[in-house]
Amino acid sequence: MDQGSAVLRGALAGSTGEGGATHSPPRPDPDALLARLDDLRAGYGHLSGAELLRATLVQGPLSGGTALVSSFGVESAVLLHLVASIDRTIPVIFLDTGKLFPETLAYRDQLQSLLGLTNLRTIHPDSRALARLDADGTLWSRTPDHCCHIRKTAPLDQALDGFAAWINGRKRFHGDVRATLPTIEGEPSTGRIKLNPLVTWSAAELDAYRVTHRLPPHPLAGKGYRSIGCAPCTRPVGPEEVPRAGRWWGIDKSECGIHRPGV
Repeated sequence: MDQGSAVLRGALAGSTGEGGATHSPPRPDPDALLARLDDLRAGYGHLSGAELLRATLVQGPLSGGTALVSSFGVESAVLLHLVASIDRTIPVIFLDTGKLFPETLAYRDQLQSLLGLTNLRTIHPDSRALARLDADGTLWSRTPDHCCHIRKTAPLDQALDGFAAWINGRKRFHGDVRATLPTIEGEPSTGRIKLNPLVTWSAAELDAYRVTHRLPPHPLAGKGYRSIGCAPCTRPVGPEEVPRAGRWWGIDKSECGIHRPGV
């Protein structure tokens, strides 16, 4: 472990957010996770989109213990609309890293109002971790992995504490490590189930759904942004590039870290 990683781990050890008490989460049972994952895949792995969400969330095996994690990015309106059409009270977790585009924050507010989301939870990084490790706000330019951990991974871990499963919007056409994603996967490190309802959808299908349901585009979509994260680490992409080519360009990094290796 390098010195920076040691400092990071020390600063975040036991932290639960602003003023929270320290605790150690129970160690996940890998056998229990695998057994549950096998059952879910056998019963629901052939479904996608609204069919998967209805079958698992409406009086299904994941009812009451699942949250949706959304970036409110370019493609987010589709999944948010699907979930809202089933249950507007499902917790929607949004990570405000402190480095987002103002347009993303405005889009969040617009979609929350439009879709009637009643349980939107905006999560912020721990101010103590920021003060210790990123006081000048430039950690992203030196060690972006550490910046992502402080501003995204650690806050999300805390926000998902107590949930058995979470929904996300990754798709295979994004490429790289996402090209072979299953519809349902498990996180061995947390014991949680992850639903990927849109994993098989194409960009054309997403756009058609958004137009059909009159969902507004992200304000930056018309400026060449096809995947949007934090402002310092996101750029527009050309039509010949894959959607996530504009994320952490020029370095060997394609994920922020919230998506751990799955089963």
